[in-house]
Order: sequence, then structure tokens, then C-alpha cells
Amino acid sequence: MFAVMKTGGKQYKVQAGDRLRVEKLAADAGETVQFNDILMLGGDAPVVGSPLVNGAAVQALVVDQVKGEKLIHFVKRRRKHGSQRKKGHRQQLTLVQITEILPSGGDNSGVKAAMGAGSAPAAVATEAPKKAAPKKAEPKAKAAPEAAPAAAGADDLKQLSGVGPALEKKLLAAGVTSFAQIAAWTEADIAEFDEKLSFKGRIEREGWVEQAKKLAEG
Repeated sequence: MFAVMKTGGKQYKVQAGDRLRVEKLAADAGETVQFNDILMLGGDAPVVGSPLVNGAAVQALVVDQVKGEKLIHFVKRRRKHGSQRKKGHRQQLTLVQITEILPSGGDNSGVKAAMGAGSAPAAVATEAPKKAAPKKAEPKAKAAPEAAPAAAGADDLKQLSGVGPALEKKLLAAGVTSFAQIAAWTEADIAEFDEKLSFKGRIEREGWVEQAKKLAEG
């Protein structure tokens, strides 16, 4: 039987007795860990997960914490005064030996789950919490300036779909103050205001004329 498992963002096809290097695990040499992300079980009756196989697990013995081969990263910028930079890197890995493949019951095995070193839970601090510093009084927010009043007797054009304060101001400046005016617009009027408002096609798309007729009727 073999299994396809996932750890450290990579997938591995493993069998009992295999040795492999995986992304560094939060475990010491000699510990037994369990990989729970099993994508597939192979053998006489293959099982494919969707995406994981429920209850399946792979147990392994941590042999050692090792480092991968040295990789050289070289950057040269020949158009920037010939600057160049060279640095090496060795990835931290964990050498494990597969001991057992569990087609089921892995969620109740009690074996420590294999976790990446970066995702291991941090120790809980036991120190007494420091006394919080008194908060400084926040300055009072300035009152927002009131919107300029609309022309006397004008309708609230913001009731039309897509019309905000800025667009309402443009309409008032163009002499449009009531729903009745918009309800009476012809195709020529619509084309004219499309150009004035710099929103070509918006009047028909939002249905201003039909909305204005209903609003004018009350």
C-alpha cells in the first residue's frame, strides 16, 4: 500500500520504510509524528480523497533535523553602476522515516500531528499583564460642514438612481430643479445632458425619465 500525502505545500508518494526530507517540522529526533493530509491511498482498493481521505493518516519517525543543499542567489544590475549581490541559502528540513500507513482511524490514534516549525503554537506568556497606560483624551472631531441648501422650491433630485450631491449640484447649475422637467425630456434633451454631465448613456441606463414621472406624480 502507498499513500500520497501533503506537507509543507508539497505532495509526496510514500510507503512504509521510505525515508524523505520534508519542510522543517516542530519535532525532535526520535519523536513519532502523524501526517493527516492524505490525498490518496493506493493498493488493491485505491481511495481518492475529496480533497482528503477521511480518517487516513501516515505515521513517521523523526530521524534528524537537517539542512538542504546550498543555493546561490546572484543578482547583477549592469545598468546601475555594475552593482551586484550574492547570497547563499540552505533550507531547513526534517528527515523522517515512514513507519505506518493508516487507511482509517488516524483521527483517534493519539499520535502528535506533524506541524511546520513556523506554525507551532507559541508558548503562552505567564507574566502578569502590564497596567495599561491611561488613554489620552481624543480631540473632538470637527463638525462636518453642512451641505449647501438646494434652490428654493427645488425637488430632491438625489432620489433619482445614481444621483448624489455632486451630480445634483450639476443639474441645478444647468437649470434642472424639478422631477417634472426631467419627466418631459425628449431624446434630444437626453443627448444634451449626457454631454453636459459627462455620463454618456447613464440617463437611459438608470431610467431617470421613468423615475421622474413617478416622483412627479407623488
